Amino acid sequence: MRFKKKKTVKGVVLALAIGSTFVAGGCGRTLPVEESSRPGQVYENTWENASSTPFGKYPQTVEYTLGKMTEAANSHMPEGDTYENNAYTRFLYKELNVQNRNAFEIDGNDDYKEKVAISIASRKLPDVMVVDDEQTLKQLVDKDLIEDLTDVYEKCTSDRIKKIYQSYGRQILDHATFDGRLMALPETNIDNGPSLFWVRKDWMDRLGLKAPSTVSDVQRILKAFVEKDPGRNGKGKTIGLVTRPELTGDCGYAQEYQTDIIFASFGAFPQQWIKDKHHKVSYGSIQPEAKKALATLRKMYKSGQLDRDFLVRNSNNLVDLIVQGKCGAFFGPWWAPNNPLMESMQADPVASWVPYLIATDKKGNTSFAAQNPTGKYVVVRKGYEHPEIVMKITSVLFDKMTYGQKGTEELEDYYKKNVDPTARPLSINVDYKNALDICYRDLVDVIGGGKDPSSLDLLEGSYYSACKDYIMDVNRQMPSPVEWAAYTSRITACRAISGDHIIEIPSYFYGETKTMKTNWWKLQELERQAYLSIVTGDKPLSYFDTFVKTWKKEGGEQITREVAEDHF
Repeated sequence: MRFKKKKTVKGVVLALAIGSTFVAGGCGRTLPVEESSRPGQVYENTWENASSTPFGKYPQTVEYTLGKMTEAANSHMPEGDTYENNAYTRFLYKELNVQNRNAFEIDGNDDYKEKVAISIASRKLPDVMVVDDEQTLKQLVDKDLIEDLTDVYEKCTSDRIKKIYQSYGRQILDHATFDGRLMALPETNIDNGPSLFWVRKDWMDRLGLKAPSTVSDVQRILKAFVEKDPGRNGKGKTIGLVTRPELTGDCGYAQEYQTDIIFASFGAFPQQWIKDKHHKVSYGSIQPEAKKALATLRKMYKSGQLDRDFLVRNSNNLVDLIVQGKCGAFFGPWWAPNNPLMESMQADPVASWVPYLIATDKKGNTSFAAQNPTGKYVVVRKGYEHPEIVMKITSVLFDKMTYGQKGTEELEDYYKKNVDPTARPLSINVDYKNALDICYRDLVDVIGGGKDPSSLDLLEGSYYSACKDYIMDVNRQMPSPVEWAAYTSRITACRAISGDHIIEIPSYFYGETKTMKTNWWKLQELERQAYLSIVTGDKPLSYFDTFVKTWKKEGGEQITREVAEDHF
């Protein structure tokens, strides 16, 4: 359902008499034109300005209880900082006079989901919290537990933030709109582009290997790494391509330690609802092209090019393998230098990780499946007095801050030190759909002297500062891992995934149909077991056909019809 913009305002209409004290729109400070004998009116006007504009500051501190989605290692904040008292919360207190009091702080995983579910069941919600799936949002709407944010979105969201949401088309706000009313503020998932092949260049040089550009090249390099042990781990101890047990991701875009590029090289996009050769919406995991990709992975597993222990790997274990120099290659996103490669370079300064874009067709193009434009939603408890703070916080953190602006030095330092964004009170990101490309081109222009650094926003400026330091330190042969991570992610990797040779394959459905509610988990498990059994050799390649027939019979065919009906 489309979110229709409303133009209604609250019943209180301000009329400021000539000569009286007025409120400066957008800054929240009261500016005296002349001495006022009506301090009560000024106070009331300041409250009204704060509650109806993006940047107006409240005259008294507005506190809100928060269900806080956190990250491991305290989001890598400096010692002493907490989720209630850090650079973000201090900046928001200074700019808006708002303060979060956390009802709970839980890592964004199944434990967080469980806590949200308990809060919903008890009907005891914090004033503000993030939910990380559309089904939970629907549940909150059906139970009438959250505020309608339609009007506060219109009044208290800055023009730039509105333009950001518009860059995704109607779809992103539609995800949070019910019966024409906006019931949550969605996170935006920027275009991350395809996975890159991250490889130890020092190992390649040691073996005299050429740069890869195709999946065949990837296999050649992996074979050499495993057989010739450039990491000097001992015979048979250097691991090939590391990957998660899932093999592919349901998001479509670049994710760490997965094999989406290998599937894409056969025109396969598992776990995505795409259009087949007959232009019908179909599930990518059951297409004939996926069978061809599984055949390749099966051969790679048998030869050791694919990690023989991938079935038992988890994220921490994979990071350890990379940091300890046990493996020298994986598929990952543009931001892989931040995690885990920065840690790898800290452990071994000789480690030289380089990203390569791998073509998925004979023309040299690289295809990847479009991702869900949103995956998280900020909701406000029904009855909370200041639902507008969600829009105001978002506007201040993702619009108002510019590079070099007085008072943002502490936040700039957070960016430089790679403090995780979950340090923000609202654990979401809001940026343009093509923000990655915008940032890359802005940085190149400023570094090249074609643009002034003051034109950058705070995030871009922090990367510019780190990239500038990296270039200077490279010349002195002393770059730090942090500077390297900033330059390699924002310049080197982004250059690789910029241009007309990157093809985004549309995904047509991200929701949940009626039959999915009862059958989808069984079909997902069926798919997981089939894929893993084929790759590891426990089942013959022909088992793929058996899997497809079973998938259709056990509800997949009905779900496909429902998805098609929803799409059209």
